[in-house]
Amino acid sequence: MGTLTLQMQTSVDGFVSAQRPALRWQVWDWGPDWSWDDELQRDYNTGFEQVDTVLLSRKMAEEGYVDHWTRTAEAHPHDPRYAFARTIAKAFKVVVTSRPMESRWPRTTIATGGLVTEVTALTRTAARVICFGGAGFASALVANGLVDEYQFFVNPTAVGAGSTIFASAVDGLRLQPIATKVYDCGIVVNRFRAS
Repeated sequence: MGTLTLQMQTSVDGFVSAQRPALRWQVWDWGPDWSWDDELQRDYNTGFEQVDTVLLSRKMAEEGYVDHWTRTAEAHPHDPRYAFARTIAKAFKVVVTSRPMESRWPRTTIATGGLVTEVTALTRTAARVICFGGAGFASALVANGLVDEYQFFVNPTAVGAGSTIFASAVDGLRLQPIATKVYDCGIVVNRFRAS
């Protein structure tokens, strides 16, 4: 049985998106501004070395995740900072959606059989799945107990209000700490295993 790792950037006050969309609170996003330090870049790439499948929300796919990182991998074929982009381009990708859509991306399958069914089937066949999506998609994974590991890239900014992925955890959700690492750029990476 494989594992599903949910990777999210969060604010220091625990939000995965800010209530004010114009607020620039992430140290690094998809853009060309690369303010992560060298050690975080190396660790991020190392973490991607074992990934064989990328799970995406429909919205993330439609917003250009696969296109962006495929183009980035092609533009930087030998740059060690972009090894993760090359992994994303080569990895098998699954987009889970409840609405019909066609895959226009290489090595990408559209899964419409329901979130629990599709993710359970995926983790039976894939060894290491990493998941990217917005607050709604991540919340659904959390609510259905589908996440094996949480990786939170905590940015050194409080946003005051926004979206959380733990709204369904009204009775609490106990997590087992795996590791914490502080980086010079201000990011703190916290890893937890689902109990």
